Amino acid sequence: MRRMGTLYLVRHGQASFGSDDYDQLSELGARQCERLGAYFRERDVRFDGVITGTLRRHTQSFEALARGLQARHEALAMPGLNEYDSHAVVHAIHPQPLPRARTPEEVRQHFRLLREGLLAWMEGRAQPAGMPSFERFAAGVVEALDHVRTRHDGAVLIVSSGGPISTAVAHVLGAPPQAMVELNLRMRNSAVTELAFTPKRHALITFNTLPHLEGADYASWVTHT
Repeated sequence: MRRMGTLYLVRHGQASFGSDDYDQLSELGARQCERLGAYFRERDVRFDGVITGTLRRHTQSFEALARGLQARHEALAMPGLNEYDSHAVVHAIHPQPLPRARTPEEVRQHFRLLREGLLAWMEGRAQPAGMPSFERFAAGVVEALDHVRTRHDGAVLIVSSGGPISTAVAHVLGAPPQAMVELNLRMRNSAVTELAFTPKRHALITFNTLPHLEGADYASWVTHT
């Protein structure tokens, strides 16, 4: 009989928000993920499988995590774990040009529009250019969950982004689109979400935790974008 496994869903480390190329891990983002790998190593967590999205920040986050883990793993790349295009989501409901988000007010405006755009996409009221429908996006996430459920037991690591991880949690909970959006916008860099799984189902254990960054020494390492 297969035992219950644990799926660790990890959001990538801090990327390059506000730059020309967001899909690039910052120096702090690499440190966040390396520290998470050390946290897993200190607790003797051994992964039966590793899956990542195909974005650069996903693979860079896993490479940093592996340095802290001090273990070699072959990662399976699944495009269904890639993030939505936030610029396309915003542009679908606000076609007018926006300044690069640098000031606190500009950042708040970006996330207000992102929330509205995500709901419009999920509810079928808008279709961001170059993106799949939300149903297809969610199907890619569920495919990864099903892969874990049917192919693994023990501990499995997924390194992805806030959108796919919040979609996975909403799917497991049977939550409505609004819940997925709110979960997404609360996620922190290198945060860990745990799901228990059997061959038949997943169940939520924790969401958006930072056990590796607890304590005053790491207070400045906690980021959201």
